[in-house]
Amino acid sequence: MAFKNILKILSLIGMTVSAIFLLDILVGVLYHERYSEFLEYDSLFFSVNLFVWLFLRKHELNLKIKDSILVVNLLWILLGIAGAIPLVLYTHVSFASGFFESISGFTTTGATVYTNIEDLPHMILFHRSLMHWLGGLGVIVLGVGLLSMINPTGSLSLFKAESTGVQLEKLTPKIKDTAVSLWLVYFVLTFFDILLLKFFGMNWFDSINHAFATVSTGGFSTKNNSMGYFVSQDGIIWTTTVFMMLSGINFLAHLKLYHKDFSGYKTEEVRWYLLIFLALSLALTFVHVDTTGDSFYDALKNSSFTIASVMTTTGFATIDYGSWSHLAIAIVFVGLLMGGNAGSTAGGIKIIRHVIIFKTLSSELKRIIHPNTIISVFVDGVKQKERIISSTFGFFTLFMITVAVVTVYIYARGYDAMSAISGAFALVGNVGPGFSLVGPADNFAFFSDFDKIFFSIAMIIGRLECYTVFVLLSSSFWKKF
Repeated sequence: MAFKNILKILSLIGMTVSAIFLLDILVGVLYHERYSEFLEYDSLFFSVNLFVWLFLRKHELNLKIKDSILVVNLLWILLGIAGAIPLVLYTHVSFASGFFESISGFTTTGATVYTNIEDLPHMILFHRSLMHWLGGLGVIVLGVGLLSMINPTGSLSLFKAESTGVQLEKLTPKIKDTAVSLWLVYFVLTFFDILLLKFFGMNWFDSINHAFATVSTGGFSTKNNSMGYFVSQDGIIWTTTVFMMLSGINFLAHLKLYHKDFSGYKTEEVRWYLLIFLALSLALTFVHVDTTGDSFYDALKNSSFTIASVMTTTGFATIDYGSWSHLAIAIVFVGLLMGGNAGSTAGGIKIIRHVIIFKTLSSELKRIIHPNTIISVFVDGVKQKERIISSTFGFFTLFMITVAVVTVYIYARGYDAMSAISGAFALVGNVGPGFSLVGPADNFAFFSDFDKIFFSIAMIIGRLECYTVFVLLSSSFWKKF
């Protein structure tokens, strides 16, 4: 029964993604590129999923939380394979490289194996950006809107299994309506980002690709120098900075704004998010001025862009900050550790978790001084349940363990400590570039095929925020399955 549930859902989402991939083929048609192989592959992919769907069309779905967890894990593997094959067909990379690039796209990590991006066909450039855009808010959220039509109760458990927020807040009576509303917000942000980038000098193709990568906080660019290609066009840099920051805010806050409710922007998480951004941006600006001798304005522009990029885990770069002073690297690294808001497209640890962790530690210190005093943790005036606190510390522990394992792996492979540590945080935190050998001016092409598969798993663990993957290692998960 569970096997049929999983297959039916995967086939439905597979057909949906296959249909969306037609946009890649349309780009190939518009730019007179060889698209026949892509069309043949996409037709086959759609047909296989359609066959499975038709075979199980009379099966009544009864999706439970265990089914949902398996679906989410298997879905990312399916997406990695589906997105990799066009890359293998048209750029002649190994399957492991294509899978790494595909997973990096769908998880919005933005790490790449391509050295000369500008030589790639327009169709493939758009394919990379489209994977970002689909993965940004979560392919599962898209699936929820479809699945709720055939299984209203199951869609909620699926949403919970993939949703990146600490808590799931339903603004509308039905989870399908919430999912659709979130996608509308996503569309609107993307649309206005495209228009502004075009207004400030990008062509339509670059505007669409970079807007997809910005709003999804992904970071794939159509240029070898990333956003550094446009560094002299201030409007483009500031627009991207603003939209990266907007995309790093909880999307439910944007949704509330649609209903003329500004409360989503007044939360402690958003306040700390903006305060940390301003503090790190100014600190990096002064270091930049002192190190390079650039004007305060240019330093502020590049520093603000850089901090927004690493905090929201977008991974764009205007300049190679890895070549600055050790102090500058330390400031950027702090930004990398922060992450965006829960419920945003950003990866990383998330600001709300830092808030809960520091408030909990503060209360524990007070409890040592006043052992008989009852001290609770409050966020936005709401007392946090023990379950939320323990879950937050549990996530942080799993996240750091995963980073440690990846760090040791990279270091054991013979690479330097900075590449190992920053690379691990960049992969698990879905940031993209790190420092040293994996800095903003470099890529992941030099790693072996096995390394890339290992890194792909690390990116999936980070994207699914650890619990959804590690629960598969529990023997109790498989009992009575």
